[in-house]
Amino acid sequence: MLTTKQKVYLRSLAQTEKPVFQIGQNAISDNMVKTVSDYLKKHELVKVSVLKNCDADLKELAFDLAMLTKSECIQVIGRQIVLYKRAKEPKIILP
Repeated sequence: MLTTKQKVYLRSLAQTEKPVFQIGQNAISDNMVKTVSDYLKKHELVKVSVLKNCDADLKELAFDLAMLTKSECIQVIGRQIVLYKRAKEPKIILP
C-alpha cells in the first residue's frame, strides 16, 4: 500500500507522460490486461487513455484494470487512468 506522499510523487511523474494504451468500446480484454501487465513489469508506471466510445464507468474501469494487472490505481483524471506496480528491481525510487 502506498502512502499519500508516494502517490503525489507518482502523479507528478505521470503528469508529463503520454498515454501508452487506449481503452475503447470493448472495455478491458484479456489481451489488454496482458500487454498492460507486461508494460508495468518493465516501466512500473503507465497512463491509459479511455476513449469517448467506452460507456463503462471510469472509476470502476480503473479499479478492474488495477485488480486484473495486480497494480495500484494512482489517479483517474479526465479520461485517463494512471497505474503503478513496483518491479522486482525498482526503477522509480519512492520517497
